[in-house]
Parts: sequence; C-alpha cells; structure tokens
Amino acid sequence: MLRRLSLENYARIEHLADRVLLAQGDLLDQNSLSNILREHEPDEVYNLAAMSFVPTSWNQPVLTGEFTALGVTRMLEAVRMVGRPVKFYQASSSEMFGKVRQSPQNEDTPFYPRSPYGVAKTYGHYITVNYRESYDIFAVSGVLFNHESPRRGLEFFPRKVSDGAARIALGLTDELELGNLDARRDWGFAEDYVRAMWLMLQQDEPDDFVVGTGELHSCRELVEIAFERVGLDPDEYIKVDPRLFRPAEVDLLVADSTKARTELGWKPEVSFEQLVNIMVDADLKRHEQSIRRGDSVPRHKAAVGRLN
Repeated sequence: MLRRLSLENYARIEHLADRVLLAQGDLLDQNSLSNILREHEPDEVYNLAAMSFVPTSWNQPVLTGEFTALGVTRMLEAVRMVGRPVKFYQASSSEMFGKVRQSPQNEDTPFYPRSPYGVAKTYGHYITVNYRESYDIFAVSGVLFNHESPRRGLEFFPRKVSDGAARIALGLTDELELGNLDARRDWGFAEDYVRAMWLMLQQDEPDDFVVGTGELHSCRELVEIAFERVGLDPDEYIKVDPRLFRPAEVDLLVADSTKARTELGWKPEVSFEQLVNIMVDADLKRHEQSIRRGDSVPRHKAAVGRLN
C-alpha cells in the first residue's frame, strides 16, 4: 500500500516492480484500508507505515500521533470488519523503552518513551494487544531494535554516515555534520529483521517478540567503520553540531531476544561491521554511477581515481 503522491518515487522497490501490486491507501483514511482488504483479500498484513523519523516527531507531534498511533487502530478496525481471518503484524519499536528501566530489554521490560514517536508507537503496541485479546485477532507486535540497510532514508544516522563517507571519498563534499556520537544503539541488518517479522505470523498462536542483536555500538564506532571502509580518517571530516542532538536522548537500548531465538528459531546473520560495509559499498556504487552519468561532479579530480 502507498499514499498518493504527485511525484512517484519507487526507487527502493525498483527491483520488485514487476512482482508486486501497489494499492493506494492512507492510514488517515479508514475506508481506503477497508476497501484494500476487501478487494485484495490478503492472508497477512504487515503494518510498517508510520511517521518514523524521531526528530521530525518533535516538530510534528500531532501528525505523528495520527499516523503512528491512530493509524494502527484504523488498520486493526479494517482487519476486524473484513469478515475473514487476516493475520496482522504491527511494527513496534525499541524507542518505546526510551528511558530504560532495565537492561537489556525484553518483552517484560516497562516502557518509558522519550519522544512523540516513542509515545505513539507505545499506543500502537498496546492497541494491537487489545484487539488481539478483545476480538480474537491473530495480531502480533515485533518490538524491533534499529535495523538498517542501503534502502534506509538518508536522514537516518547510519545512512547519513554511509552516504557521507562515500561522498567524501569520491570528492563530492568536504565534511559531514553529525549529532551525538556517544549515543549507543543495538543495530542490525533489515533483511534479518524482516525474516523475524514473517516468522511471527507463521506461529500457531499470536504473541509479541523483541528482536535485536543484543550488541551495543556507539555512533562513533559506526563512523569509524564507515570511514575505514573508504580509507579516510573521520576526524578530518566530521563536524559535531549540537543542534542535531535530541531534546531527550534515550539511554542504553539493547535487546534481549531470547524469546525470539528460542520460540521463532531466529538469529541475526549479518554482523555490525558487515552491515556498515554493505551500506558504504552500496552508496559508493550509487554515487559512482551518478558521476559516470554526469549527474554529479567531484570537487576533487583525484577522487575520480576510485572510478577506474
């Protein structure tokens, strides 16, 4: 499902364009959701839609609530009213833990969200539990920790770093502005996490699962790996901008995925270093292709040597 846009942008799914059907709908429009379920009769619904960029949730808290919280209710109502069994997956978030009460975090850890996004995700999580228990819907929530890939938006920290390292290495820019480099996260590869989502809907009974690697890495570590990949010293190019710090930073978010590993048979297959290298390599390839087409021009001629 996708919202109608005046300019179509299918860049992230170009490789799937001939294998998927795109239906127009909107989490703010109850009828559009119900109509899609009636017309296409899916067996499984994965609700990955949200206003998902935490900094923007501070600037647009009401819209964040409409999409990320009430949008889940509208989707669940559509599932409830369709009149046939539909399995439902809700994308919950480690941001719900926020100011953590215990570490690592598992399915029993209390929530203490620290952003409008985290608060909205907490609502979406609990309304999914409520519909499961009230209407006997096969509805599950995956409390996923940070998961990244080359398809991640450029505004998110790991992709901002991988893209920035690639651009600097190719002479397209001279510096990269970042926020709090001491913040630590539990980062994994999106493909591993999507496999966990699917496994949740293949179980005999619906339940919620925490999914993460169980490893903490700082933003600084991610930067160092990315710049090492392109053979550069990050200290020469990174500029820390306090304006990019969060108003309320989350503490140590790290997953205890024992339940997912035991009951789903799931485990991550891509390491943190492999993940960062995959993203940097993809951004290097993308920018090199852009230079060859003439879409981008390096500022430093020496950098073009990478293209040979």
